[in-house]
Amino acid sequence: MHRIAPIAVAICLAAGVASAQQLRFDDVVRNLRHPDPATRLSAVHLLRDAKYPEAIAPMAALVNDPVDEIQLEAIGAELSFFLERDMRSKRMVGFVLEKRRSGLARGAFELGPYAVWPRPAPPELVSGLLQAIDDESEKVRLEAIYAVGVIGRAPFTADQAARLTKALDHYDPAVRAGAARVIARLKVAETGDALMKAVNDSQADVRYSAMRALGALGDPRATVALTEQLNYYKKGEGAWSALEALARIGSGASVPQFRERLQDKDPYIRRAAVEGVGRAGDAQSVDALERIATTDESATVRLAAVFALQKLGRNYAARIVDLMSSDKVIPQAQEYLVELGPPMSPTLVPRLQEPDVNVREAVADVLGVIGDASVIPALEAATKDRDPSVALAAKRALARLRAAE
Repeated sequence: MHRIAPIAVAICLAAGVASAQQLRFDDVVRNLRHPDPATRLSAVHLLRDAKYPEAIAPMAALVNDPVDEIQLEAIGAELSFFLERDMRSKRMVGFVLEKRRSGLARGAFELGPYAVWPRPAPPELVSGLLQAIDDESEKVRLEAIYAVGVIGRAPFTADQAARLTKALDHYDPAVRAGAARVIARLKVAETGDALMKAVNDSQADVRYSAMRALGALGDPRATVALTEQLNYYKKGEGAWSALEALARIGSGASVPQFRERLQDKDPYIRRAAVEGVGRAGDAQSVDALERIATTDESATVRLAAVFALQKLGRNYAARIVDLMSSDKVIPQAQEYLVELGPPMSPTLVPRLQEPDVNVREAVADVLGVIGDASVIPALEAATKDRDPSVALAAKRALARLRAAE
């Protein structure tokens, strides 16, 4: 501890001693290249604990350090500059089933895209993480691929997109599945052909992740292949992965498949079918959606029906927030609100006063994505929220809005 404090203090010194500050920072950065692994590791810890963003770029090389421990510590340190909240051990994101966190980067990825601080990642860091996907250590490989999903931003360079495409054919199926999930998050369109191939992967997790990624890309060329997969699987995760992907594409050609599954016994399939008729603009399904919105036993399906009705021109925006009653449905609702876009902002601003802390936090994050200058006063007020997580979300939202200017 006595070694960490002086660095932190030096980094925070006022401009009057800027030369001393620079020297101290440079000394630590030099130690990132030191031949002694213990010294390199200590430098990573010092820079991470100092919370000094200028350390992001010089630390990037260590995600490919010869020592596994240093690689993992470097990846964790880099993630700490993009996340300012505690990791959760479980999370439901989209249609990915709730699982225990298997690593820091995977846990960060499962927090969702809105928990990430809007800070640009140096190209050398993204490229370094993509290189680390081929590391001999399984743990390093998985931390690297999911870290790309946390800090990466589209568009990728041609080389970065090529590396991510290559990861879909990695010998490690966990990396292949992770690559598909990252592609879905980052919308890397160049990977479409490789994803089509991955739909026939030998491993089920890879196949399902590839299908969902094709849906996230919204490429209508995938409609025929996904329909074939739906007809092949008929039920279970394979079927709802295919139907969820078709629902995201929202082609009118898929409406018969959506209608057929509105009463399916599997709530995941019902949810996908409901989303599908909404995105496809199937006005004939309005009556069925209104029944589902009030009577379906699944909260996620009811929420999907409300979203679909809003997509079809009905006024259900407020109901989306009303249904944000648990951690299970909040990410789903956030996704819908972001998809519905800026018109949702006037509905959301008053909900920054909701009694539920999780709802206030989620609404602040969404406003940071879809809002404009008109929501800034409300977000500034929310930075003084009595709950630290809400205040932080409001600050993150303001930073995201200002970064987009």
